[in-house]
Amino acid sequence: MAGNSTKLSPRQKMINLMYIVLTAMLALNVSSDVLNGFRQVEEGLGRSTTTAAVRNEALYQQLADFNEQNPEKGGVWYNESIQLREKTSELYNYIDSLKYLIVRKADGKDADIKNIKSQDDLEAASYVMLSPSMQHGGKLRKAIEEYRTYASGLMPDSIKKATVEECLSTKINSRTEQINPIVWETTLFENMPVVAAVTILTKMQSDVLYVENLALNTLITNIDASDVRVNKLDAFVIPNSKNIMRGSKYSANIVLAAIDTTQVPDIYINGKKLPEGNNGLYEIFCNSTGVFDFNGYLEVPHGDGTTTRHNFASSYTVVEPTATVSATMMNVMYAGISNPVSISVPGIPNNAIQATMTNGTLTRNGDAWDARPTNVGEDAVITVTATVDGNTQTVASTTFRVRRLPDPTPYIPYKDANGQEQHYKGGKPFSKGLLRGATTLGAAIDDGLVNVSFNVLSFELVTFDQMGNAMLEKSEGANFSKRQSDAINRLSRGKRFYISNIKAIGPDGVTRDLSPIEVIVN
Repeated sequence: MAGNSTKLSPRQKMINLMYIVLTAMLALNVSSDVLNGFRQVEEGLGRSTTTAAVRNEALYQQLADFNEQNPEKGGVWYNESIQLREKTSELYNYIDSLKYLIVRKADGKDADIKNIKSQDDLEAASYVMLSPSMQHGGKLRKAIEEYRTYASGLMPDSIKKATVEECLSTKINSRTEQINPIVWETTLFENMPVVAAVTILTKMQSDVLYVENLALNTLITNIDASDVRVNKLDAFVIPNSKNIMRGSKYSANIVLAAIDTTQVPDIYINGKKLPEGNNGLYEIFCNSTGVFDFNGYLEVPHGDGTTTRHNFASSYTVVEPTATVSATMMNVMYAGISNPVSISVPGIPNNAIQATMTNGTLTRNGDAWDARPTNVGEDAVITVTATVDGNTQTVASTTFRVRRLPDPTPYIPYKDANGQEQHYKGGKPFSKGLLRGATTLGAAIDDGLVNVSFNVLSFELVTFDQMGNAMLEKSEGANFSKRQSDAINRLSRGKRFYISNIKAIGPDGVTRDLSPIEVIVN
């Protein structure tokens, strides 16, 4: 990162000294030599200003690069630098415009700041900076004070704050006998030759860039200011797991936080030294269940030959092998369909778990399982095994009852006002407009626990004539036939008809006779 010095460079000190000397000479006599001297100082300040601008631009780029690499850490300071750049450019450009106004007042519309003709003009600077019609002197003082307050607010360091206050000071040393105190802008621009006024403004630009550099260095330093510095050593026990199955082994890493990689600590557990080749890995076979405590300490050698001791303590729990097996749908399984099942073993990853099933097939589906029982009335047993440290052992067996799928409920599908499919299952009035749009009959188990669709094979429509005689029309598979649709259309409000002799087949391949539906025409 860039340097962070608050002292003025030898070159800057020389320029400031020349400026003071030339100002003193000006008070005595405005000769051509003095004017040329101001011109030389102006050129030197211009070169210094250019160099400072390039240096500051490099710092801006450094902040931008770090923000791109680590926006979480550097974003707040990068955003602050954007605001700093805007405020600096605003003040710098305003001062530049004042130089042009003064030179133009002296040399006319063809004025050139690099080639001032009326260098000894004593009225142009006073007019631009102090006249009631312009009053740029007061505006400049206010702008410098606002920038000074902003820049010093970026620097928590008191020395830097004092440097900013001194560098952009707008105070004057007024004489005690003076009745009317002179304002800052009057001391600088009243009866001041054009070349001297331009030099003064260029020096202000140089001071602004110097303060900008101090602020940028502070922002860069702040990037690392919030980093946590290690100032304490602690011993930690890091086990692979505190819950161990009987027959498995307990593994834990004993580590020292912020350890020096060139110094390997000696580790003692329950009074015995851990082999150095283990690199802090502690392992023990667990053949009985219960909670087991252990403790020890680390001895850390230091460069001066001394050692420090850091104690630690931990525990682990050994449990009997166990597993959790649950039917996702309900606590029974249905033959002929896929029953989702979840299988897990505490502390064991899914890829280390295997399972088999009697009276059917069991297949893995990602992290879940699909069980498909075969015979109704015969129990299905799921056996779970797990592989731990290369050893495979049985951890659980769970028995499920296998049942036949219940009969589905027939329904007339229709669309509601929102375009969503709904199921009319009979027993209440049904709009004749919706009946006219009905084309098919469906059947399904959709009670919220089991959701299985069936295919309707055939059904009959029963209506009654004015004499009360039943009239029967057969369907075309799952669809209403034309004769059935015509019969429905002839029915008036309040009439009833029945859909009966419904035959449907489910995913288990069993054909079923379903209960009839009573439809009330509304």
